[in-house]
Amino acid sequence: MTAFLDRTGWGGARAEPLAGDASSRRYTRLWRTGESAILMDDPDGDVALFARLARHLRALGLSAPDILAEAPGQLLLEDLGDGLIARLAGDPAREMELYLCATDVLVMLHRHAPPPGLTAATPDLLARMTDLAFDHYAMGAPDPARRDVATAALHQALDHHAPDTDVMILRDYHAENILWLPDRSGPARAGLLDFQDALAGHRAYDLVSLIEDARRDVAPAVAEACITHYLAKTGLPEAPFRAALAVLGAQRNLRILGVFARLAASRGKPGYIDLIPRVWGHLQADLRHPALAAVAEALQGALPAPTPETLQRLKSPCPMP
Repeated sequence: MTAFLDRTGWGGARAEPLAGDASSRRYTRLWRTGESAILMDDPDGDVALFARLARHLRALGLSAPDILAEAPGQLLLEDLGDGLIARLAGDPAREMELYLCATDVLVMLHRHAPPPGLTAATPDLLARMTDLAFDHYAMGAPDPARRDVATAALHQALDHHAPDTDVMILRDYHAENILWLPDRSGPARAGLLDFQDALAGHRAYDLVSLIEDARRDVAPAVAEACITHYLAKTGLPEAPFRAALAVLGAQRNLRILGVFARLAASRGKPGYIDLIPRVWGHLQADLRHPALAAVAEALQGALPAPTPETLQRLKSPCPMP
């Protein structure tokens, strides 16, 4: 790290570690006279892909961080600040403005083809990604028969209602990955942080990620306004889009249940278990859509409700902090 920073002119800069995420990436804010930058250290990740996607997003007029320097496993990034909309949206008077701006990012992004080389989020891939719910959240030995029936039903729903892979999906598009940049204009006021796992997918994917947030409750009126705003800006037919939102929401929430359970069991991060009731609530709301009738039936009794006893069992494998 020292050699990299020396080469970039940031050697000897004051370093301030920043909170990380569920990945192994580490972030450090660097300070030198009159300016700051962010060091991203990701020895196991593909920082070249992050840099390529950041440049793609910036070329569209969106606010991904500028890539100041790069080396294997390391990037020096523009510092976009600390104004996460997750913190600012706690003020109900501001939540609507922040979320509509985040929706405008998707409107702009979806006017363009995805960059080349992205894996396609096909119905088959998305359905298989929900195996984590059965392997980790269900606890104990997974029931292959139940899993296979549920996965097949979800695959059919995705194939019918959300088969398209014609836009770039950022995947973890939610309030803790978006910064408010009030000195910029239009969609560029939303700073983008987490997109290295991007895929080519359906245009409803990131919108449902935004409004069905695992970490905070989005006001129902705000969530509805985001949907109607997106539809008005894109001219897409409403009923098919809402069906896609529900189906992709169910897929995401099933996967998140498994991811959070796995993070608790294998990474010693029991705090994620506290988020599961909200994720479960999103899943149940999605399953009420007629497009998911077969999936809802297949999931009956397949996964435990997040009762206090279930949540405690999910936390129990975790080492003490």
